[in-house]
Amino acid sequence: MPELRILGVDIDRTFGGRHGHFIVDRHELEHPKTQRAFQWVYWILLAEVAVGIAAVAIAVVLQAGGTDVGFAAWFRGVVVLLMTLTLFFFAWRARHGYYWGYQRLRLFSQIFPVVSLVVATIPGLYPYWMVVEQIVFAVLMIGVADVLTNDHMRAAFMSPKRRAELREELRREVPGASDAAAGSQPNPS
Repeated sequence: MPELRILGVDIDRTFGGRHGHFIVDRHELEHPKTQRAFQWVYWILLAEVAVGIAAVAIAVVLQAGGTDVGFAAWFRGVVVLLMTLTLFFFAWRARHGYYWGYQRLRLFSQIFPVVSLVVATIPGLYPYWMVVEQIVFAVLMIGVADVLTNDHMRAAFMSPKRRAELREELRREVPGASDAAAGSQPNPS
């Protein structure tokens, strides 16, 4: 897949840094376990979006009915919905083999539940319905993290540094071993 450019900005390099163009091995991407994992991730993220839309809709209905929802609930509802939508972007880049997309998606799916659950425990910050929404959000995010951190996905999306180390070990053990035997290469752009 060619690099993604928007208004001349290399999006993969911007979000992915030095590993922005590193793509995992095509064999790993086409593996049925990888494909199934991404299907699960997309379905869970769709559920997350539905939960986010429901939270904003509840806030709209309550506000229209004369109940003050409060700035914190509005802010959290809108920001979490937007953040969840950005996770789709990371999932899309990861599904196309970009290591950075997988790495970001995995990182955020591990951090967001912790933050949500900690914030949900602050007494009086959010109405009861939003605390329930945060717990559902956290459980779904834990599901994404679980799918992304299974042994197969961690092996498929091995860091470029670790992949290079394995390639070097293979060369030492089997003189003349092909680089392709140890994994992927950067995207030829």
